[in-house]
Amino acid sequence: MASHPKDMFDQLPADLERVGAHRAPRGRGGAWLTLLSVLVATALVTAGGILALNYVFHIDLGVPFLNPPPTPTPTPTPTPTMDPILDPTTIDKNRHIKIDVLNATPIVGLEQTVGKQLAAAHWPIQGQNIAAERDLDETVVYFSNPLDEDVARGLAVAMGIGDIRLVPESVYPGAPITIVLGADFPVPTPTATSTSTPAP
Repeated sequence: MASHPKDMFDQLPADLERVGAHRAPRGRGGAWLTLLSVLVATALVTAGGILALNYVFHIDLGVPFLNPPPTPTPTPTPTPTMDPILDPTTIDKNRHIKIDVLNATPIVGLEQTVGKQLAAAHWPIQGQNIAAERDLDETVVYFSNPLDEDVARGLAVAMGIGDIRLVPESVYPGAPITIVLGADFPVPTPTATSTSTPAP
């Protein structure tokens, strides 16, 4: 058998007593770290399952923080309304209230009749005209300034019929308040005049 000359690797230190591979001693707490890792992983999987059941499948598990109480819906505040002006003589002249009467019915002269009646009751009637449409069913008092709501309501009360509606000024630019007479407006009946027969 061939022999090789010895070198530095064939000479072992005199103080080396270990033979073969040696592992470092296992540190303390290794088992606890493994157990802690398992517990954390289990908790994460459980939490994920709960969230999936609650949000994906909509199953209520009775967990308070997953189902917070619903936010209460605020109750809408009713819009305040103005009291109607029942006496047109109390309207401030500085408000420059002007009222138009439009006839939206087939009845000839209805706008003139109603306009004269309102003017006789001291409502500031500006003009009476025929509406572009003559087949409207509902009588409406239109006003373009929210501050004129009291006058519009007073007109509806004075006529005994009609709703009030706030519209842009461009709808009826001729007057801040416009009465549109519809088919529901009662036709005024002429007042009968009695004639006396002279005695023979």
